Amino acid sequence: MIKIIDLKKSFNSKKVLDGANLEIEKGKITVIIGRSGEGKSVLIKHIIGLLKPDSGEILLDGQDITKMTERELNEVHRRFGMLFQGAALFDSMTVGENVAFPLREHTEMPEIDLKNVIKEKLRLVGLKNVEDMMPADLSGGMKKRVGLARAIAMDPEIVLFDEPTTGLDPVMSDNVATLILDTQRNLKTTYIVITHDIPLTYKIADKIAMLHEGRIVEQGDVGYMKGCPNPILRQFLEGRAEGPIKVI
Repeated sequence: MIKIIDLKKSFNSKKVLDGANLEIEKGKITVIIGRSGEGKSVLIKHIIGLLKPDSGEILLDGQDITKMTERELNEVHRRFGMLFQGAALFDSMTVGENVAFPLREHTEMPEIDLKNVIKEKLRLVGLKNVEDMMPADLSGGMKKRVGLARAIAMDPEIVLFDEPTTGLDPVMSDNVATLILDTQRNLKTTYIVITHDIPLTYKIADKIAMLHEGRIVEQGDVGYMKGCPNPILRQFLEGRAEGPIKVI
């Protein structure tokens, strides 16, 4: 569905992406792993057209989004949903208003239909009767669920997750992993997850890709990655300080 070809991006003199190549399959969960600061979020911003690369291509169903006009990109953005770190809910809005936000921004859906969509999306993430609550009244896990309900409100073809378990304890992280799996199986949507949470990765991934020093250094399914001898991958998956990845 998405093909990233030799993507390069520098900020000033710092190379962040240095020839990244990756294929993301339709209807699957692709997890991009790597250390903090390795460019995972920069890669995601390129995939949705928020950043332009210095060189390379990103093909979405065969069309290069790096060459698109702003109007064409606006159409592409409607195909994506996004769950940000910390859920990024609007504190001044109720849960229902948060979920409805993209629908009010991009459609003219009648209020009665809007209420039904809000209820249905919240049901999909395991919440009910929370529409009138404020984000401040929610637990961290509930905020993630509301954030996901908002991300899928417009029935996107592709949902992006930016560190979905940041700040959660292991039990809640596993709960979020189950939520990601259940909604993906329900909706048959393409999910792209960036994380350095290894238990989450092993639980949800159809495909894992490791980003290191601006390149995808290894990729494959969970079984392949667990057995792969690549020393960079092994050090990261096993959480060791010693190895080719330098800890500064």
